[in-house]
Amino acid sequence: MTAKWMLAGALAGVGLSAASAAETPVERGEYLVRGPMSCGNCHTPQGPGGPDMALELAGGGPVVDDATMTAYAPNITPASEIARWSDAELARAIREGIRPDGSLIGPPMPFSLYKGLSDTDLAAIVAFLRTLAPIEHTVPKSVYNFPLPPAYGPPVEHVADVPRGPTAEYGAYMAGPITHCLECHTPLGPQGPMYDGHLGQGGFHFPGPWGDSVSANITSSEAGLKGFSDAEVARMVTEGVRPDGSRMLPPMPYAWLAKMTPDDLTALILYLRTLPPLPDYTD
Repeated sequence: MTAKWMLAGALAGVGLSAASAAETPVERGEYLVRGPMSCGNCHTPQGPGGPDMALELAGGGPVVDDATMTAYAPNITPASEIARWSDAELARAIREGIRPDGSLIGPPMPFSLYKGLSDTDLAAIVAFLRTLAPIEHTVPKSVYNFPLPPAYGPPVEHVADVPRGPTAEYGAYMAGPITHCLECHTPLGPQGPMYDGHLGQGGFHFPGPWGDSVSANITSSEAGLKGFSDAEVARMVTEGVRPDGSRMLPPMPYAWLAKMTPDDLTALILYLRTLPPLPDYTD
């Protein structure tokens, strides 16, 4: 029995079943937004007990508050300015970080990875956001203590679908544009995540009320995931619990990642096993 099918069997009770996989664009968009994309981890206010779901996706933060920026995630319900944007304008804002007026949306929205969202999934996300109940809630404007670039790359004309299934190929899509694991688990340099040469090496610091949380090495090295079984990795991803029973820290969105289908979780782990082995990052 192959590893991927062993993992699929072990995870049969995790998240949504394959039989309930989204079919309509709105269902697919809901799965992505409320599941592995974990949009609410930033766009929903967080309290001592977790996200305030009465204000789901009505804006949250500060998501980052340090010497470089004080960044808030805006309200993305139909009570916000996005209600006046066309579907194409909203899609461009999500995938390229450009508002209809031409201004750039700042970090930490992971545009370097979101530019890889497929046209189909992007349309599904937009379709679902249009169905949300409008919630009146305002967060402060983000302040950046550095100049934003003119754009995050050339315009994105078309991104094809990646065939869905428990494969490493689809896992790369899950780890990149969907869950954006690779952004947080890659060390941050002056120009953003250092994907070249440090992919998945960890070392990204997340200060917060929990203290200083540092993203883990998720490469295939001994310092990374090599010593963990697939089921152990799955539990860390979806529950935030290590094999020894100790709890992992925020801001990793365990509750949202727990909603992944077994096939999607299998694909994610299969892909992580392919990352070249690297030692823990030290700056």
